Amino acid sequence: MPSVLAWIDHDSKAKERTLRILSLFQEKESRDELGLGSVRDSFADQLFPGTSTIQTRLRYMLFVPWIYHSLEEKRLPAESFSIQADKLERGLVQPLMDSDDQAGVFGKTAGKRLKRLPSSVYWAGLGVWGIRITPFSQDEYHRRIDETYRRRNALKALEKDAKVRGDDIDVEQRMATLSWHPRLPAPPEDFPGAVNFALSREEAEFIRDRIQVACPNSLLSFLALHCEPADTQAPWEHPDYGRFSEQHKELLTHARLFSEVMHGAALSYNVQLARLRNHEDLVAEHQASFDEWTANLPLEEIRSWSVSRLWELTMDHGHTITPQTRFFVQQWIDHTRRSPNDLLSNADALTLIKRREMKLKGTRSRFRNQRALEQWGGYSGVGRLVYRWPNVKVLLNDLYQGMSREEKC
Repeated sequence: MPSVLAWIDHDSKAKERTLRILSLFQEKESRDELGLGSVRDSFADQLFPGTSTIQTRLRYMLFVPWIYHSLEEKRLPAESFSIQADKLERGLVQPLMDSDDQAGVFGKTAGKRLKRLPSSVYWAGLGVWGIRITPFSQDEYHRRIDETYRRRNALKALEKDAKVRGDDIDVEQRMATLSWHPRLPAPPEDFPGAVNFALSREEAEFIRDRIQVACPNSLLSFLALHCEPADTQAPWEHPDYGRFSEQHKELLTHARLFSEVMHGAALSYNVQLARLRNHEDLVAEHQASFDEWTANLPLEEIRSWSVSRLWELTMDHGHTITPQTRFFVQQWIDHTRRSPNDLLSNADALTLIKRREMKLKGTRSRFRNQRALEQWGGYSGVGRLVYRWPNVKVLLNDLYQGMSREEKC
């Protein structure tokens, strides 16, 4: 029986704890001190397209188009379109805070003064999943909305003439004038005045179907269609792993080994900085983490791992993985394969990490800039790479809850 999330039965306090832990985890994983982000994101985009580490709850994938669609229906002009959209988005904060489930609310602390609006966070994902049809960037969409209205008016005139002549309507032309998917569910009658994160059955089915159509070969699609939510630390620990396709298993195997090996590089970086700061407690803490890493390292797997296959799987997927990145990763893997226990005393292995950070940070390198070293918080990139899984499992749980709801008659 799959291990379902502890808060699957609407335990809002447990849900809130999960989101709080998630935010801390994001900070640790997202700090890419050694330039591994392109490899990490290549894996994540293939496994979980349309997601990001700053998405919180699934229903924002509907809140955003609902707000914009309502403004389009009113034919709000470009000069006030973005201003009104901004106002409506900020207006979501209080109703969500008044609901029973406040986990993952944008603006929970800042209120209406929040700096980053949900629309900017979800815009790319809405496009990847095919909920957003307009190809424009968010700013372009705002600026060109009057042009969109004109194109729709022109099309209506053409369709009227076609109807008189008895000709068929050009469906492709009509789709080209839409900003949002034509089957976007209607918002609740009291939206946005009263709102929560609970997806209706219709809404959940719509999102699931969009993922199926837009990302049919992704692990996200398989999990959305076939699996219950699972509260695991990483996607390769999912209880339904045995049912995954061979393609997904291979991708996850390489993602796991990359995570395992490069976690040691991040720990080495932290040990070196702690030593440089002469901070004995931090040195001991990071050294202990490093010792734990070496003790649990799947060394035989790493020694037989095809790194050339790693690059075949991750390159040319929308992220630039430079020759320098590949060289750095290969060198660290080689050091690890030879003698993982000696990595903190091996001058070449230590220098590899140091030079990589100096190359990436330049004058802001903590190895050459004393002020940067003093401002270091003591932990940099110490979270294991799990490719957005903490966020993804929250989104999948929201979807599962919606799919489990009875349809209202």
